[in-house]
Amino acid sequence: MNDIPKPRPSGEVVLAARNVAKTYGAVNALKGVNFDIHRGQVTTLFGENGAGKSTLMKILSGVIQPTSGEILLDGAPIIFDNATHARARGISIIHQELSLAPNLSVRDNIFMGREIRTPLGVDFATETAQARALMQELEQDIDPATPVGALRLGQQQIVEIARALSVDSRILIMDEPTSALSASEVEVLFKVIRDLTAKGVSIVYISHHLEEALQITHHAVVLRDGTMTAYAPRAEIDLNWIVRNMVGENYDLGAPPVVTFGPTALTVESLTLPGAGFNLVDNLSLTVAQGEIVCIYGLMGAGRTELLETIAGRLTPSKGRILLQGREMGGLSIAERIAAGLALVPEDRQRDGLVQTMSVGQNLSLASILNFTRGLFTSTRAEAAIIDSSIRQVTVKTSGPGAPIGSLSGGNQQKVVIGKMLATGPRVLLLDEPSRGIDIGAKAEVFRLLAEGARQGLAVVYSTSEVGECLSIAHRIIVMRKGRIVAEFGPETTKEEIMAASGEAKAA
Repeated sequence: MNDIPKPRPSGEVVLAARNVAKTYGAVNALKGVNFDIHRGQVTTLFGENGAGKSTLMKILSGVIQPTSGEILLDGAPIIFDNATHARARGISIIHQELSLAPNLSVRDNIFMGREIRTPLGVDFATETAQARALMQELEQDIDPATPVGALRLGQQQIVEIARALSVDSRILIMDEPTSALSASEVEVLFKVIRDLTAKGVSIVYISHHLEEALQITHHAVVLRDGTMTAYAPRAEIDLNWIVRNMVGENYDLGAPPVVTFGPTALTVESLTLPGAGFNLVDNLSLTVAQGEIVCIYGLMGAGRTELLETIAGRLTPSKGRILLQGREMGGLSIAERIAAGLALVPEDRQRDGLVQTMSVGQNLSLASILNFTRGLFTSTRAEAAIIDSSIRQVTVKTSGPGAPIGSLSGGNQQKVVIGKMLATGPRVLLLDEPSRGIDIGAKAEVFRLLAEGARQGLAVVYSTSEVGECLSIAHRIIVMRKGRIVAEFGPETTKEEIMAASGEAKAA
């Protein structure tokens, strides 16, 4: 992953936006943006959540129409009626939020809407062979007949990428394609990207993993508040250049807060969660004190998610005990554990963290609804107070509590999920990949919230596959591998030590 693309001339512009603007009522999502996509090159698009990145990409891929401005394909003006029209002209997009049908197989998801047909019907054998070849190209041992809903989030992301690759596109837009991938899976994806660009395919790459993105880009564009603020070829940019143009100053994720730990808040004793032929969590024990922030690191499949979901009550262990301030949690439902003070911010916010048909405010108050409900009646005044407080606390950028949750950027949706669980007044807060799909500024705000909670006695356990996040605010770093704790470090450790313990050969 350390190969920096070789500098090359600007090259032929195959797709361009000229003075493109997009408004939603009084909100200007894009303000006269000019953007070029060059043949056989990777253009990386950086920006905070809400900067307009996804809006611009949806316009270029035909998902939505611009309010004004024009799109040029091979130098000629074009209007894409819809995403199908754009796809027919060789433009595909991998969306940040997965758009898969969980009840269908991997094969059926890849070929959905463009099935391979014969006079006798769908040619399932050919589809299966092509799906298997795509999985092999992406170095994934996934049976094409497997229902997508049975796959972990990272594998679902691979299926989304395979679907885009199967279209044989001229232009491929990747919106946060690595947000759920392991380091080894990112390696494979970058190899695929290099192969595609060598064949003349143009890539637009959007990522909040700044250092990672620098390894694959030929030139970078920064959007800020709907306006392009910077452009430069790879040779002229570094991490500081990106951050400076994105947010105006150098953000960091802070340091472990100075806290005097209280009594033990969470106790996990000999926890075991069986899987298919092996234990997903294997005889694991852990304690976390009041005011302590513990980071759990591990590769995909290490058991991090399964551990947190078992503690939260979503999965049932075969043995072991979970105690919250000495109280046994076994047998309690998820709702009862939340009421007791044990809350989880899940990895997949779309599936598990949000209700898409509800407003921002309704999502924020949903988990704490019993606090302002008496019998059949709800105190709208108390609910509004909780919602307003949460919006301010987690700094959600929204037009108001009544705005649809889908109108928010991915980062602001993540902050709604965190705000929803903080509104329950937890004693122990579990977070699974809390920074997935959010920008550096939003990430700093999230870690600030966790540090502030720790100062007030909150016990925090967060899981991450980003080794850099382990060295931010955690008082203690625990490394998991194959369902077990294999190492424990303090904040003075190094990336290399953490990654070596997890089974990775070296730091990226």
